[in-house]
Order: sequence, then structure tokens, then C-alpha cells
Amino acid sequence: MATLLRFYTFSFIFTLICLGLAGWYGWSSTGTLAGTASLLWIVVVLSVLEVSLSFDNAVVNASVLKEMDEVWQRRFLTWGIAFAVFGMRVVFPLAIVAIAAGLGPLETIDLSLNDPQRYEELVSSAHVGIAGFGGAFLAMVGLKFFFNLDKDVHWIRALEAQLTKFAALPAAEIAILLLAMWGISTLLEPGEALTFLISGILGLVTFIAVEGVNKILELREEKARLTGAVIRSGLGGFLYLNILDASFSFDGVIGAFALSNNMVIIALGLSIGAMFVRSMTIHLVRQGTLAQYRFLEHGAFWAIIVLGAIMLLSARFHIPETITGLIGATLIGLSLWWSIRYNRNDRATDPSAAPDG
Repeated sequence: MATLLRFYTFSFIFTLICLGLAGWYGWSSTGTLAGTASLLWIVVVLSVLEVSLSFDNAVVNASVLKEMDEVWQRRFLTWGIAFAVFGMRVVFPLAIVAIAAGLGPLETIDLSLNDPQRYEELVSSAHVGIAGFGGAFLAMVGLKFFFNLDKDVHWIRALEAQLTKFAALPAAEIAILLLAMWGISTLLEPGEALTFLISGILGLVTFIAVEGVNKILELREEKARLTGAVIRSGLGGFLYLNILDASFSFDGVIGAFALSNNMVIIALGLSIGAMFVRSMTIHLVRQGTLAQYRFLEHGAFWAIIVLGAIMLLSARFHIPETITGLIGATLIGLSLWWSIRYNRNDRATDPSAAPDG
């Protein structure tokens, strides 16, 4: 218990602060206990929704964060918090409305506070572009993990081993993504199809750019290491993690409007969830959970591929956030169970054994 508190103390304190702010805002805006309690309940539900949708995010964050030194780990958990909580949960929806409606920052804030219905409509109107960008980026994150010639541990062996072989084909995962985007675009109206394709391409380019920055930094560090210097900037991983966090938050921000169209309540609820995801990430890194459970990463990256596909398809079809969360939780749960089974049985008989899935 003491160990858990060490990782989650700040998140609990942050939760109490947010609930206090929600209570103050609820009483100020409604003037009734019932109204205040209703707003507090929405904040709690939103925070739980964010955590359930983002557990796979925590696992993937941990897989990247474990390769970074402690300095950049702390920077991700401090500066990254400001980006994830303030940037994506507050500034991002406001920026969408400002661009869509051609409004200034102050006018947009006034609209979000005094005409939440119109504010929700404007945010939702940008969904096709968000689905294209976020879906493409997340799909590439997941595909890159499996299209890897150096990958020798397989959870769903029959499928993952074949994907590893296809990794020998240059840019095979990019071709798959582009074909999927083109197929979905044929189901959309011409104007929406163009928006979807442009956004998806931008998501793909963003992924390639971040990967490029990361590679350049790795080469620089390797060169310095050969001369005897010890350098571990972690900047590439830091940029990658924050963009990944942003992509994960898209569906949470849009889905939050199913519960409330009040910008303040949405920001408070999603921020609590984002903080707990941060705590789960550092917990996984410090406890070495990914090393203990052999296939946990595999489950998380399959969940990311599914989430990316769902985001892309959501440009045409409405898919409830509950289904998204359940699929992700199921995949991670199965990979965890398989890892436990491997630790108990397979390792004793064959250290290289893995389930066929």
C-alpha cells in the first residue's frame, strides 16, 4: 500500500483540488446542492472514462519512458503534465472552435462558458479531421511495433511472426495505412473525404517527423558515446510521448461531450484521468512491470492499432467510447493473463516458448 501511495499521492491530491474546483464552480453556477452534486458526479465519471480509455496509453508510455534517463522521465511527468492537462484538455478544444468559427481567443472562451451547446457543435464539426490525424498517428505507432525485423517475442505468434517477415518490405506499414485511409474516404462525402485524407497524411507525416528527430538524436548520442562522452537527452522520446498523448486524448475530448458540453467540467474530469495515467506510467517503469509480464506490451500495441482503426472509422460510423474502452481493456487483460501463464508454465519447459494466440 505504501508503495502504491508513493506513485499515486500527487494524483489523489490533484483529484481533490479538481473536485474542490468543480464543487465551487457548481455552486456558483447552479446555486443548489443537487446541481453541484450532479456536476461533481459528471467530473468523476469523466475521470474514470479517461483512465479506462487510456490504460493502453500508460503501458506504451512506459515502454518508451523506460529507455529515457531519469532527468527526461521527470520532465515528461512535469512539463508533459502541463501539455496533456492544460494543452489538450483546455487549449485544444478552444483552438478548434476558434479556427472553425473564426473567433478570437477571448470570444472563444466566452462562447464555451455562455453558449456551451454551440461550442459543442463547433468542436464536433471538426471530428473528421481529428479522426484522420489521430487515427493515422496511432495506427502507425501500433504498426511500427509489429513491423520490426528485430522483434523475436510474439504473443499471437501466427499473426505477429508474419508481420515481422513483412517488415522486410520498405514502408509496408505506411502502404497498409494509406490503403485503409483511401478505403474509408470512399465512404465519405467529397469535402469530408478530402479533409480526412489531408488530416491523415499530416498525422502520418508527423509520425515520420518525430521518428526522424528521434533517430537523429540517437545517432548523435551514439557518436558522442564512441568518443567517451555520456549523453542521453531523451528529447526525441519526450516529443514522441507528448504527441502520442495528444493523439490518445482526441477521442476522450470528443467523447466527453456525450456527458456534458460544459468546458470547465470536461477539462476538470479529463485532467484527473490524465494525471492518473501519468502515475500509472511511472509506476509501470519503476516497478519493472513490462519486464515481468512478457506480452503486456503486445496487448497494449494491439489495443492502439484497434483504437487507431476505430478513430479512422469514426469519420463515417459512430462507435461508442464504451466499446473502445472495453476492447482495449480486453486485449490488455488477455496479454496479462497470457504473461502470467507463461511465467508459471512455459518458462519452465521452454524459455523461447510463446502462445499461438
